[in-house]
Amino acid sequence: AEADRRARKLIIMAIQRLASETVAETTVSSVPIPSDDMKGRIIGRQGRNIRAIEAATGVDLVVDDTPEAVTISSFDPVRREVARLTLTRLVADGRIHPARVEKEVKKAQQEVDQTMWEAGEQALYDTGLQGLHQEVIKLLGRLRFRTSYGQNQLFHAVETSHLAGILAAELGADVRTAKLGGLLHDLGKAVTHEVEGPHALVGADIARRFGVSPIVVNIIASHHHEVEPESLEAVIVEAADAVSGARPGARREALETYLKRVTALEDLANSFEGVEQSYAIQAGREIRIVVKPDVVDDLAAVLLSRDIAKKVEDSLEYPGQIKVTVIRETRSVDFAK
Repeated sequence: AEADRRARKLIIMAIQRLASETVAETTVSSVPIPSDDMKGRIIGRQGRNIRAIEAATGVDLVVDDTPEAVTISSFDPVRREVARLTLTRLVADGRIHPARVEKEVKKAQQEVDQTMWEAGEQALYDTGLQGLHQEVIKLLGRLRFRTSYGQNQLFHAVETSHLAGILAAELGADVRTAKLGGLLHDLGKAVTHEVEGPHALVGADIARRFGVSPIVVNIIASHHHEVEPESLEAVIVEAADAVSGARPGARREALETYLKRVTALEDLANSFEGVEQSYAIQAGREIRIVVKPDVVDDLAAVLLSRDIAKKVEDSLEYPGQIKVTVIRETRSVDFAK
């Protein structure tokens, strides 16, 4: 009972010493426009501009009666940010046509990459840590555009680091080790859609590859009990992780369920041969699949839409119906010299 009371006192003290944001992120961004006349130009003749923006970025553009604003909807924060930067530039410039859209999307993707790098550097600065490999910093920055139950993963990592540091100082553990373990504990979440396996073990493997100390590698690997914790710092980080995630308002259960559903829809479409990329839009009520024109011909595209729709029916649970759209585009480019 005395141990419980002291543990509660420690955790309450740590939370009170750390006041951080608990705003859960949503799945929409808004872009201000100078006047409602701009909406017609964004849509373009017969909708060609809005189609080009949606196809290049994989988001849903909502152009409605909202005065002087266009809404971007997507469950993926990276796509949403790329679309926001693209649209902001197009609106500022005034020249909106499909070729320019593609050019601005490429530029926006490079800018988002740079933003991720800067976010990783800022996280190190905020926690007072240094000496990490550049690849680890870049992956850390990618967490800026990842959420878990609506909680931004980079903010969660920084908060866990601070909480772990405070608890370690009170318990006489190594503060730097606890802070570094807290900051990197969810590193695997930056790549879990590309690498299979539990995010704790994936993150530990990445940290080991880039020269992070074995004690911190164990902290990362053990924070969800895939392996046993080998130090006091590992147990502290596990507690700090739980405290950060359990703050009132930090997470949203329903949002995570929705994100899992639309991600499963995209993964299912991507599993078919000849699919280049797929985008779940309209809150998962439509999936757009872009196919490789040299692999899938027009007839195969028709069959593919039928096959994907059948597999969605058999494999996934969803309300209402899901529209499956297969897009096949052929481009021939030559130069007049």
